[in-house]
Amino acid sequence: MRDNRDMTHVVIIGGGPGGYEAALVARRLGAEVTLVERDGLGGSTVLTDCVPSKTLIATSDLLHEVSRSAELGVEVPKAPRADLASVNDRVLRLASAQSDDIAERVVSAGVTVLSGIARVADPRTVIASTPDGEVRLAADGILIATGAHPRVSADAQPDGERILTWEQVYALRELPEHMIVVGSGVTGAEFASAYNGLGAEVTLVSSRDRVLPGEDPDAASLIEDVFRRRGMKVLGKSRMASTRREGDQVVVTLTDGRTVTGSHCLLALGSIPNTADLGLDEVGIDTDDGGFIAVDKVSRTNIPGVYAAGDCTGVFMLASVAAQQGRIAMAHLLGDAVHPLDLRKVSSNIFTSPEIATVGVGQREIDEQGLLVDTAILPIAANPRAKMQGIHDGFVKLYARQGIGALIGGVVVSPRASELIHTISVAVSASLTVDHVADAFSVYPSMSGTVGEVARRLHRQV
Repeated sequence: MRDNRDMTHVVIIGGGPGGYEAALVARRLGAEVTLVERDGLGGSTVLTDCVPSKTLIATSDLLHEVSRSAELGVEVPKAPRADLASVNDRVLRLASAQSDDIAERVVSAGVTVLSGIARVADPRTVIASTPDGEVRLAADGILIATGAHPRVSADAQPDGERILTWEQVYALRELPEHMIVVGSGVTGAEFASAYNGLGAEVTLVSSRDRVLPGEDPDAASLIEDVFRRRGMKVLGKSRMASTRREGDQVVVTLTDGRTVTGSHCLLALGSIPNTADLGLDEVGIDTDDGGFIAVDKVSRTNIPGVYAAGDCTGVFMLASVAAQQGRIAMAHLLGDAVHPLDLRKVSSNIFTSPEIATVGVGQREIDEQGLLVDTAILPIAANPRAKMQGIHDGFVKLYARQGIGALIGGVVVSPRASELIHTISVAVSASLTVDHVADAFSVYPSMSGTVGEVARRLHRQV
C-alpha cells in the first residue's frame, strides 16, 4: 500500500453509497477526504429511493401475511388496513435517521463534509458551491458519485399530487383509490406490488409482452400470474402516449387510443444520470449517449485521477454495486489491493411479493453465449417449512457448468428471497460445485433446505 503520510487529498462529489463508502475506505487508507453532498448523506438511496421504498414494501408484506392468516388457523376479527399517512411518516423518519447515522459515521471517520453542489474544474480541482460561498478544492484524486433521478416524459409531467415519480409518493396522506403504474421494470413492479398489498386498486401499464422483461423469464411469468390472481390489472404491450390530470382523476392515454382512468399515476420510466453541470465535457470525461459516465472495472474514467461510481455510471444500478465501485476506486487510487468489479458475481433482489433474487449467469446469458449448463428447478411449495407457513408461490433454480458442476448462477422466487440468495451467492463467488452445496448441512425444516435439494438434483447430471 502507498505511504500516504503526505496526505493525499481525495474529493468526492455525492454522498450516496458510492460516495460515503469510498470516503470511509479513503480515510482508512490514510487520505484526507472532502465530500460534497447536495441533499444529505446516503443520497437518493437512503432519502428518496431504496430505503423508503423497501420500508413501504415491508408494511405491504405484513398486510399480505395477515391476509392469509386463516390458512394457518388464525382468525383476524377485522380486516386490517394501512394508515398511509402513518406509514409514510414512518418511512421518512427511518430515511432521515439512516442518513443521520451515515453522517455521524462519516464525520467520526474524519471526513470533511460540505453541503452544496460541485463541479470538476480540471482533473485536479473541484469547485463547490456552498451556502457560505464558493470553495475551490485541490485534489489528488476525484470521485464522481452523483447518482440519478427519475425520468419523466414531456407528455406526462408530475405534479406531486396525482401524477407522481417514485420520489414523490411519500407525500401521500391517503391510500390511492386506483393507482396506475406506468412502467413494468423493477421500480414499476415493486410499487405496483406494494400498493396492491396495501389495498389499492392497481393497474400496471407495461409496454412489453410481460412484466420485468429483463429478468428471468420463469420468475417474471410467475410474478405476473401472482399479480393477476391478487386482483391487479396488467396491461401488456401497452405503451403510454400521455398522462393528464382531470380534477381528482388522472387519465393515461395509450398509443393505441385506449385510456385508463385512476385516482393517481406513478411514473416508473427509468432513470437519468445526475451528470449535467458537472463540467464533464469541459474536462473531457467520456459519457455515453444517455449521459452516463464511462468507467472501467476499477471505476476509472478516461481522465487519469478521475473516478466515478454508482448510478451515474449506469453499470448496474444497485446500491451494493455503487458502494463496491466506490471502494474499488479508492483502493486503486491509493495503492491498496484491488479486486476489479465482477458483475457475474453480483446478487440482486426485486422486492415484489414474492421477491425475486438472482446471482451470476442467467438464462439470457446462457442462451446468448451458448453456454453448456445443467439446470434444476424446484417449487418452493414442495418445501416443508413453506407448507407450514402457507407459502405457495416461488421456486429455486440453479445453473451449473456441464461436466464440472461449478455453480454459475441461480434464481430464488420466494418471500425473503433476498436472504435465501446469499448461500448461492457465496457458492458462485467462490466457484463452488453443486456437490459442495449439496453436502453442506441445512436446518430441517428451513426454506434454505430447498437450495441444497436443488443442488442434489444437479449432482445426478454431473
